[in-house]
Amino acid sequence: MSEIHYLNIIIIFIAAGLVKGVTGMGLPTVAMGLLGTFMPLPVAAALLIIPSLVTNVWQLFSGPALMALWSRLRLMMLCIVAGTLAGSTLLISIDAGVSGFLLGAALIVYATYALYAPVFTVTKKQERLLSPVIGASTGVITGATGVFVMPAVPYLQTLKFSKDELVQALGLSFTVSTLALAAGLYAQDAYHLNQLSLSLFSVFPALIGMWLGQKIRSKISAKTFRKCFLLFLILLGLELTLRSLLF
Repeated sequence: MSEIHYLNIIIIFIAAGLVKGVTGMGLPTVAMGLLGTFMPLPVAAALLIIPSLVTNVWQLFSGPALMALWSRLRLMMLCIVAGTLAGSTLLISIDAGVSGFLLGAALIVYATYALYAPVFTVTKKQERLLSPVIGASTGVITGATGVFVMPAVPYLQTLKFSKDELVQALGLSFTVSTLALAAGLYAQDAYHLNQLSLSLFSVFPALIGMWLGQKIRSKISAKTFRKCFLLFLILLGLELTLRSLLF
């Protein structure tokens, strides 16, 4: 690769890390969309393996309440693992365009409604019943599509977390989903590590961007954070639907 390509990679991963630092999600979406403009998508996907995992783990351990979150969400996380391992058999056979379009549309509808509707909350009793269902559903969708956000992200937003707790809960969910998906794909002989050195190189700009994004998040109010979070869900939904229509 030329020097300009390396410079592009640095800028792209700083931007993707910045988005993730502010909202707690979005690094793969931003990076894939921009990397795909000058390299094949399989190569771009290979670059994301390590930066995505490292930034998710950093997000997981940088919050205020890891053990409390794990105690509260462990059943949901275990169901994500089980659902992902089961759903990973679908990833090589399901129509990615159809699934991506439906996921994107669901995100747009949810986030648009949530911007204007009262905030939903889930009671403790409802949480005990819903968490395993949400976890298993998220796992199957993750295994089938490689997308981690539905329905875990909207559900976590209903659990009355502070903005920092919500970001940490997302980090927990994404870390578990990433590891479970890698295991499921490996079991299906559909996961191959390549471009390792370039993937490692991409970690550093991603971490710089994420650090900058966390600084920004610490300066904004919970109300502003929620609005940014929901607006990003809409953008994520648009990206998923447009990608499925165009590619």
